[in-house]
Amino acid sequence: MSYSLIRPAKDDDGPAIKTLIAGIFADYDNCLFVEDEFPELAHPQSYYAAMGGEMWVAEEAGEIVGCLGVGETTVEGLFELFKVYVAKNARGQGLAWSMFNLALDLIDERGGDSIRLWTDTKFAEGHAFYEKIGFERVPVVRFLGDASDTWEYCYRLDARKD
Repeated sequence: MSYSLIRPAKDDDGPAIKTLIAGIFADYDNCLFVEDEFPELAHPQSYYAAMGGEMWVAEEAGEIVGCLGVGETTVEGLFELFKVYVAKNARGQGLAWSMFNLALDLIDERGGDSIRLWTDTKFAEGHAFYEKIGFERVPVVRFLGDASDTWEYCYRLDARKD
């Protein structure tokens, strides 16, 4: 197991985050990475800060191998997770769990009481992770109408209160 550094994303991390996500998408049939569908990655730090949130990245040997973003929604107390990705060769090290705990800390600091996320129906490993950490799948799906004709499941979690 390699040592990983988790740090806040910077705006100039966008190209490396795009590479990470494109590599993960390549493992799935008809899961296309089309850069125009991810404008937030042009300036990830600024984008999530403008949403009242933050994005973190995990690095190994100078390469970004994971990311997770969180932002406030228009519903008071509800936050949303975005871009929860860990490269296949970096999974099982607790990177997603560590980044998720940073998001929980931010949500607690801002008085949030619940978290929502949307995830591609193809990402079974991700679904297992979300359920393991307490998220429950909401009985609704949405169609994105993107290049991959993506359908997504919705998950929700009541945030911790210390």
